[in-house]
Amino acid sequence: MKPARVASARPRAARPEHPLEWLADPVRDEPSFVLKSWFGGRTIMLYGLHMLFLTTQGEPWQGVLVCTFHEHQPSLLTEFPALRPHPILKKWLYLPESADTFERDARRLVQLVRARDPRLGIPPSPKKSGVKKLRFGQEL
Repeated sequence: MKPARVASARPRAARPEHPLEWLADPVRDEPSFVLKSWFGGRTIMLYGLHMLFLTTQGEPWQGVLVCTFHEHQPSLLTEFPALRPHPILKKWLYLPESADTFERDARRLVQLVRARDPRLGIPPSPKKSGVKKLRFGQEL
């Protein structure tokens, strides 16, 4: 008889560290903190909300996207002059890594996340129901 394998004993592939992951350090101790791989970058989630998206895939995906609703954009743009609407994903604001104030502004945005600033954060899309897709030729 073969010994049963313990699922937790299987080695997992190490997730490579993201170049902007240092931005998550000030919020790692928050109980609801999640750093999740998402669309080729990392999303910082707190309180069940996407807060900041860290991306290093080349312009216009090289920096921090601020997960916010349109009604909060004017006040954030006033507070952070280096922010701008993302040229493709216009619903969010973008802090390019090339901005002179990138490190200072990115750290300040993380402080706002930690302080639960109501202008930051969007809920994740609802999960699709358990409806199974059928493939051609499969029985109903």
